[in-house]
Amino acid sequence: MGFKQRIGRAWRHLRSSSGEAKRAFPETTLSAISEAITAGEQTHRGEVRLIVEKGLPFEDAWDGVSNRQRALALFADYGVWDTEDNCGVLIYINLAEHKVDIVADRGIDRRIDSATWQTVCRTMTEGFSQGRFHDATLAAIGQVNELLRQHFPANGSRANELPDKPLML
Repeated sequence: MGFKQRIGRAWRHLRSSSGEAKRAFPETTLSAISEAITAGEQTHRGEVRLIVEKGLPFEDAWDGVSNRQRALALFADYGVWDTEDNCGVLIYINLAEHKVDIVADRGIDRRIDSATWQTVCRTMTEGFSQGRFHDATLAAIGQVNELLRQHFPANGSRANELPDKPLML
């Protein structure tokens, strides 16, 4: 990445504001997302975590950290990998770049391929490009819940291992 691209990318992330993030994901949307995750987890064994980041930390943007690399780091940092059945799924949204990545734990990754996850990501990015953050995110969570229901149906009651409330960074 050239110097001009590095500056442009770092600047885009640096000027991303919490206000823009709150407009894209107001409290009503965050509550609806939380409810959708909670309801979905009653029907499958997966643990879904959604993290929305207004922009990468300056150093990461400057160093060219990709959206995927950041998602993998957050997957580890927030213990999405640390579920009893290896069934954690992270949906990571980078608002500065309107990019989405999904990282699935090894138990799920063996059954659901990356092309399927990319379809879910497109549901969000296409909606985001039209300003439909609420609807696009809920549609994608519905898709994730359906995939997990197909491949990892619920088998009785179990503890909720990850917070259902979206995390705003």
